[in-house]
Amino acid sequence: MILILISGALQSTHAQTVTKYGDNVSTLNGIMKAYYDVVTVKKGGKISYERDSLIHWPNVSVGSAGVNKNGKPAFYYMSLKEYHRRADPFLEKDGFYEREISRKVERFGSIYHVWSTYESRNVPGASILERGINSVELFNDGTRFWILGWFFDSERKGNPIPKKYLTN
Repeated sequence: MILILISGALQSTHAQTVTKYGDNVSTLNGIMKAYYDVVTVKKGGKISYERDSLIHWPNVSVGSAGVNKNGKPAFYYMSLKEYHRRADPFLEKDGFYEREISRKVERFGSIYHVWSTYESRNVPGASILERGINSVELFNDGTRFWILGWFFDSERKGNPIPKKYLTN
């Protein structure tokens, strides 16, 4: 009984790594929460590139897949800073709320791959603007998680979200 109590006490004192914005990056749940929270913004508000950069590996690149104007598969790849330059004005104009609705995780050693299904709205409770899947690569350095990169593709005609990515 005493060993169980001591073991529980030691586990609860494990150091938490929290960014200056209060994002707990020491757990997978914590960094995934930060990943979605950082793009959530009220209409007319401001997204923090600095906050987002604190959850990402330095000089990270991100991207999106989709189709071009000719209906052909297309991939857009850019730095996190460039993504913010392009996306923030659009997200801030009408507000943006994105939340995870399902997650599939694969892990090998300190590398994690997360398939994170999302839905986006202008505000919580409003109609859904978009659904899709984020492919997020992470590294755990023994203390905290770092996002190494992410890419997403949206649900659209001919590209429905498979059922296995809609359940936990």
